[in-house]
Amino acid sequence: MAGRGRGAVEGEGTTAGVSERLLFAGTAPAEAAPVSLPMPRPAGEILPPEGGAALQPPKSATIDRIRRQFHRASFSVFRQSVVVAATTELDRGIGFLLVPVFLAAGVIFYFSLDTEPDLYRPQAAVALMAVCAAISRSWPKTHLLFMAALLCALGFVAAKVETWRTATPMLGSEIQTRLTGRVVIAEEMANGRVRLTIDLISTAHPTLRYAPDRVRLSARRIPPDTKAGSLVTGYARLLPPTGPVRPESYDFSFDSYFSGIGGSGFFLGDPKVISTTDPAPGASIASAIENARENIADHIRSTVGGPEGEIAAALIVGVRAGIPEDINETMRRTGIYHIISISGLHMALVAGTIMLLLRGAFALFPDFSSRRPVKKYAAAIALVSITAYLVISGVVVAAERSFIMLAVMLVAVLFDRAALTMRNLAISAIAVILVSPHEVVGPSFQMSFAATAALVGAYAGWADYRADKVRAPPAKRSFLRFLSRKLAVGAGGAAMTSIIAGSATALFAIWHFQRVSPLSLLANLAIMPIVTVVMFLAVASAVMMPFGFDGPFLYLMGKGLTAMIAISAWISQWSPVDAVGLISIRSVLLATIALVIATMATTWLRLAAIPFAVAALLTIPQVRTPDLLISEDAHLVAMPIGGGELAINRARSNEFTTDNWKRALKAEAIVPPETFAKDALDIADPVDLPPGSPFYCTGDLCIGRHPSGAIVALAENRNSARPACSFADLIVINDATAYNPCRDPRVLVVTKRQLARDGSAAVFFDPQSATARPTIQYAVEKPYRPWHEQRSYSREARGLPPYKRPEKAEAKPQPTQ
Repeated sequence: MAGRGRGAVEGEGTTAGVSERLLFAGTAPAEAAPVSLPMPRPAGEILPPEGGAALQPPKSATIDRIRRQFHRASFSVFRQSVVVAATTELDRGIGFLLVPVFLAAGVIFYFSLDTEPDLYRPQAAVALMAVCAAISRSWPKTHLLFMAALLCALGFVAAKVETWRTATPMLGSEIQTRLTGRVVIAEEMANGRVRLTIDLISTAHPTLRYAPDRVRLSARRIPPDTKAGSLVTGYARLLPPTGPVRPESYDFSFDSYFSGIGGSGFFLGDPKVISTTDPAPGASIASAIENARENIADHIRSTVGGPEGEIAAALIVGVRAGIPEDINETMRRTGIYHIISISGLHMALVAGTIMLLLRGAFALFPDFSSRRPVKKYAAAIALVSITAYLVISGVVVAAERSFIMLAVMLVAVLFDRAALTMRNLAISAIAVILVSPHEVVGPSFQMSFAATAALVGAYAGWADYRADKVRAPPAKRSFLRFLSRKLAVGAGGAAMTSIIAGSATALFAIWHFQRVSPLSLLANLAIMPIVTVVMFLAVASAVMMPFGFDGPFLYLMGKGLTAMIAISAWISQWSPVDAVGLISIRSVLLATIALVIATMATTWLRLAAIPFAVAALLTIPQVRTPDLLISEDAHLVAMPIGGGELAINRARSNEFTTDNWKRALKAEAIVPPETFAKDALDIADPVDLPPGSPFYCTGDLCIGRHPSGAIVALAENRNSARPACSFADLIVINDATAYNPCRDPRVLVVTKRQLARDGSAAVFFDPQSATARPTIQYAVEKPYRPWHEQRSYSREARGLPPYKRPEKAEAKPQPTQ
């Protein structure tokens, strides 16, 4: 007799785990004609050796065994379903869609390292992964793992090669010198000043031994004949690139390094033009293009006029430095600032307008259209048009990325392929990652590709849903009902587009800018029809501009922009405060994983995005807000004191820095310090200050108290900081030559030298213990990466006082701040 749980003979139709003898125990003899079979005994019954009474196992043991068998069967079915779905995804090409994802992962890993790696070990890792991937082709799962590792290594190497290839010389310290250089770009700013990008040729008085190759300077006035390619000279104050205004914020030094800008500053006086010739052939072409941009921008400004002219110039040629800041802020609050930057929207509208006009023109000649692929002709001409648009707009990064994406789609039309697919988006992403890897960690790349991937994925899902439905022929409608239905469908499509794109980019916007636009959906629905008409007029004006017939189109374009500004201003008045504070980086990473799964998967595996999305939402608040922020030059300190107020130590502060800090700390109002005459403020017993007090300043010392009870002292030198050692928890000394004057190790002392080395700082007080030493986090960590190496050469980082030199005659006029 077979034992319990085992079949008698395998392969005879028996079920595994069930005894065949148990099924027929106690039945009639074999020679009797079986009229009906008796009820089989449960498989769990245990029979005695001589046919005695069956032994019944405990009921709970039977239930547990059935439950285990059910779980095993369920897991087996689920596993089989996952294998089938994964095989289907691979057959549909998800492997190629994941190529830019793994490349980007390698790039992000490189830029997140604490130290700069060498180039040889990453290259060895690429070679090793390539060999392993080639050997493992017979094992599909292992092969996929090695391919993913290979792509990550390739992204890492691409980022390292770009850093090594860029090698921008960066100015190490602030200095005044006479410089001579060639103008690359001249931009008129909204405040009346002119911003010049200059390639340095020489410096004098003093001569810089390690001068940057390119600098960006502002001037109050420039000679009328100044243009791109002009040779200019003047006395200027040069400043090194600044770091983040707070830890984990946008790094301006990083951006300057990969933009080739080694320093910034302003002219002390007006620069002079030495020569307007440009002997270098390559520079001549670039200067000619830049001068053409400026001439077109001047023509647009003079024709349209006002801020509308500045916006029109930004839409057509990408010159947006002259847009007033209040209009910029209005568009940011309403979530429509993306229309100012030449991006996918503008490229798509230009290409779409060109193709629409050409298809309409070809339709006038039916004989020609029926015999020729006029759609391909229109796509080819549209490709040439957006190429010209890219060149004339200045080949900025956003426009370059959008051009690659749209060019792939137009080339797909030329080869009879679907234009709007996730594969084309993956091709454009691969191109951008390999050409400019540093863009992966920037907000422009992340937000644009997130929005595009979400829209393409949503469109593909909707198309699949509609294809599976059986639709009856549309009923005949009147023209009014037909028009109203089309308008409703268009409004609904625009609303869904805004919702999908906004949802996909929300966390990225919060992480980079700490702000959202609550009324962005309303603003986009109201303004996008106007923007579409405006871009159509922009294309028409660009076509008619060489013939001098662009005036009417620019006039109508200006009227449309006036309506857009008015609507944006009205919505901005009703928009609530858009500052949302800091969020956890884990939530951004989890949201990115959820977005990748939801947009790239085509089977039920896309449901795997749900737990990642939920985890991203749950981890948003898992970040500690700083209790105090210190600028990297030790001039500005900000401390939240409750009630949405942010206390600062200076009456006149850097507006950009304070705005960033307000959004990060979710503050609504700035509280300036209260200043007293020297020795008028009694600091003998500062513990009497109530928690949440703003800064009180007298002489060279300011005192404030955090709501946690911690006392903060700000001093201009070591001597003025010494009295604060007896009561302060944190002392900030605005002196690079000073050192710690306190003997108490519980007092945290931050000097200007430390900030010059490590950048801006965030301080955290312990709310549980008033005597615990505060903790501090700096924006820049050592050892320095290539875009931070210049920090160690500043005078402040070396503990030296500011450089003083006699003022020259032409250096006396100081620019207004």
